[in-house]
Amino acid sequence: MIIYPTLNTKAIIGVTAPSSGVPSELHQMFNQAVARMEERNYSVVCKNTVWAQYKAKSAPAQVRADELNDLLQDEKISIIFPPWGGELLIEILEYIEFEKMKPKWILGYSDTSALLLAITLKTGIATAHGTNLVDIRGVTSDSTTAMWESVLKTNAGESVIQSSSMHYQKHWQHDNPTSHVFHLTEPTKWKTIDNQNTIINGRLLGGCIDIIRHLVGTPYGEVDRFYEYMKPNETIIWYFENCDLSSTDLRRSLVQLRLAGWFERCSGIMFGRSAANQPVNFYEEQDVYIDLASELNVPIIYDIDCGHVPPQMTLINGCFAKVEVENGKGTITQYFI
Repeated sequence: MIIYPTLNTKAIIGVTAPSSGVPSELHQMFNQAVARMEERNYSVVCKNTVWAQYKAKSAPAQVRADELNDLLQDEKISIIFPPWGGELLIEILEYIEFEKMKPKWILGYSDTSALLLAITLKTGIATAHGTNLVDIRGVTSDSTTAMWESVLKTNAGESVIQSSSMHYQKHWQHDNPTSHVFHLTEPTKWKTIDNQNTIINGRLLGGCIDIIRHLVGTPYGEVDRFYEYMKPNETIIWYFENCDLSSTDLRRSLVQLRLAGWFERCSGIMFGRSAANQPVNFYEEQDVYIDLASELNVPIIYDIDCGHVPPQMTLINGCFAKVEVENGKGTITQYFI
């Protein structure tokens, strides 16, 4: 069965940089995020890697892994919250002591999603794909992003509902910050390839496809192992977000996952909004989804609130979910069972 960590009021947050740290010119921005957490009555413990960045990483792989292992094994830490993602988290996976970690939430996205998926597949401990710490540095948070606390405070046996956002951000405006960080200007619409209302049930797994595709064929991407934590008749809802891939690279990646067996017990797939998906020779994002649906014969939902085009929901790897799309609006009910 899936193990669900708990997040309590006044919990201790452990911050480490298993991928990229915060360069010195952005330390003030990160300190704002820490201050917001302390205003919410959390205590924040920052490890050394948070404050460093050199050659695409915060520190050598073993150093990053040692810091992460310390937090994973510290019973006082309730949640591990990296400042953001990066590029080279995959370097540390072989040094993580999965068998010694205590159940606790790990929250993040982008490069962090490799860590999240690996932990859930190997241990059955639920992990949280959602906001980065630096993205909640504002005076307030939009209603979609703010749900991270409610989701992570859900107890085992309970459920939590999230609804699609009203608007999303099309462009970053770092020189023109808002009280809630993002500039939410574009109407949100969840879409299906057949333009029909859709309901999907299954256990959630996923992340940034640019990153998690590299887990295929490694000890950290054994989806078959996750079946041990599922009931025999249960299926998986995969969710993906695309940071940088063109339409053809996305297609190659999805074919690779299919050939690797990741979709054998799949009941549906969701894709987050993306500023990538550049067409190649008129082969577009929607063509990728149509081709995948025809191969798998499952519903495809896209432009959901997930990934590098904020805001985003908090999706729990391992939990049972009911996803509903009706007239462009979506809800995800997550059952901690």
